[in-house]
Amino acid sequence: MRIALGSDHGGFEYKSRLIMFLKREGHEVIDCGTETTESCHYPLFAFKVGELVASNQADRGILVCTTGEGIAIAANKVQGVRCGIGFNDDVCRLMVEHNNANVIAFSQKYMEYPDVEKRANIFLNTTFTDEGRHLTRVNLIKEFENK
Repeated sequence: MRIALGSDHGGFEYKSRLIMFLKREGHEVIDCGTETTESCHYPLFAFKVGELVASNQADRGILVCTTGEGIAIAANKVQGVRCGIGFNDDVCRLMVEHNNANVIAFSQKYMEYPDVEKRANIFLNTTFTDEGRHLTRVNLIKEFENK
């Protein structure tokens, strides 16, 4: 799987560790920055990841910032992106199964790294339940997006 990965300064450490983990798992990683812990603007990295996912240049995206909130909000501004915050194992599975999420956000400050690694794996290995109410809801989101 081709994974676009981005963070701001508040998520740089986890992003760096995730790159190594994802490569060990056999994924191709596109590092969308940042490259340092110097203060920077998270929307820029969220937009890069979102654009790669929305244009099918990446299969999925992973984002990290201090809380996960800001970077998720920014990613969701990219048409075609459905990003949630992976705050527990069930959410990481359900955001894909029920919402066809294609980007996930994590918090470096409020999540332990082993949990982030495990939840990234759950996110990447879950497929959308392409039926019934879940498909209808995702299609409603797409319709609104295209207005």
